[in-house]
Amino acid sequence: MENRTGLALRILFVGIGATLFMDIWAIAADSLFGIPQSNFSVVGRWLGHMLDGQFTHESIRRAAPIAGEAALGWTVHYLVGIIFVAAFVMIFGNRQLQKPSLILAILFGVVMIVFPFFVMQPSLGAGVMAANRPNPDFARLKSLMTHFSFGLGMYVALWVQTKIFKPIEAPVSSAS
Repeated sequence: MENRTGLALRILFVGIGATLFMDIWAIAADSLFGIPQSNFSVVGRWLGHMLDGQFTHESIRRAAPIAGEAALGWTVHYLVGIIFVAAFVMIFGNRQLQKPSLILAILFGVVMIVFPFFVMQPSLGAGVMAANRPNPDFARLKSLMTHFSFGLGMYVALWVQTKIFKPIEAPVSSAS
């Protein structure tokens, strides 16, 4: 069985890769279709205000800026991607690191939409499932596309890591 360091490196690689894929998808959607990219500074601002005990906002964009909010927001964005991949591997097993499933990866990415819909958007003042946004259906579709792209990116990164890292060895049986 692979050691914990090797497993952690794989998860780190896949988490960063999946998040990077999602960010490239967002850049392409912005360039090709005019779909604005997410502003991770507001995530940093939200987290910064949590240190003062404020967890929800009427509008995070009207909240006072926090020093270093962009760097904090981007860092947390990538950490969340790594955490999602760790959860994926915990739920579906190390087998996904050997022979990844496109369907499981995409479904997992899409299911993770519960976090922005029911935690982040309400906390930032956008309402549950972006209900308070000027065009909530557009915001929902953008979130769905973003999480679909994360799942697709996770599959791509899982596949790539199978080519980079040595195969995971099966546990040795004591019966032999």
